[in-house]
Amino acid sequence: MENEKIKDMLLDIQDSELEFTVVQSGKESKRVNGLYKPDTREIILHNKNFKTDNEMVYTAVHEYTHHLINEEQIIENGGKDPPNQRVSHTNYFWAKFASLIEIAEKKGYYKIDISVSPELESLTKEIREKYIIPNGQLMIGFGKALMKAHTLCEDCNIRYEDYVDRILQLPRTAAQSVARVGTLPDEDAELGYDNMKIIAGIKKPDDRAKAQDAFKKGKSPDSVIALMKKKAENTDPREKLEKERARLTKTINELTQRLEYVEESLAHL
Repeated sequence: MENEKIKDMLLDIQDSELEFTVVQSGKESKRVNGLYKPDTREIILHNKNFKTDNEMVYTAVHEYTHHLINEEQIIENGGKDPPNQRVSHTNYFWAKFASLIEIAEKKGYYKIDISVSPELESLTKEIREKYIIPNGQLMIGFGKALMKAHTLCEDCNIRYEDYVDRILQLPRTAAQSVARVGTLPDEDAELGYDNMKIIAGIKKPDDRAKAQDAFKKGKSPDSVIALMKKKAENTDPREKLEKERARLTKTINELTQRLEYVEESLAHL
């Protein structure tokens, strides 16, 4: 593909008012397939790394995502380049990239078709049926067992935190995540443990259902996380401020207690 054709394709996927260029280096790189230079607005593709145009399109969309985010940051900064321009792979980046690659696929610029390799297709089925789903089922059962252990600890006046720390020897945060997963229905096991953790962390039933539906439609984990963040940003301003006040109050109380402890310790030295 010629450089201008690649650029036209990218603009067709999503328009950009910020001028940029596409350059094929004519080289092979062992470090990266491509890169974006925010200061010069250059998308550089190491085209010798690619066996097919399909592979190059994937990398071109990746680097174009950096360009579009750079454009957003310039707009937010009043039309000026933001200080300390950096190209980073945040959750927002991966979510935006996933949405762009989906558009590229719908428009016929890119495709991922595992059926071209019967061996890969068979292996994919094996990974889902032998590892992802059973692991999800196992973690749901694990979560239910932890919730039962919590109840039993309370019944016999044992601190559950100590039980987790020194009897089970589990990190507390991990135990909390697993316990939340234990509240999910068995059919969510097909999503896999990591995706189930995302769903289990969503409090509102309607939002949780939307996240489950997004996963079942093939959305990436980063896309689902970004979707939930966007919904949170659109909540009532008063509700957001009240939640922030609650967080700040909790932090202040914890710091005050810590300060009192430090002052008391210093007084006895």
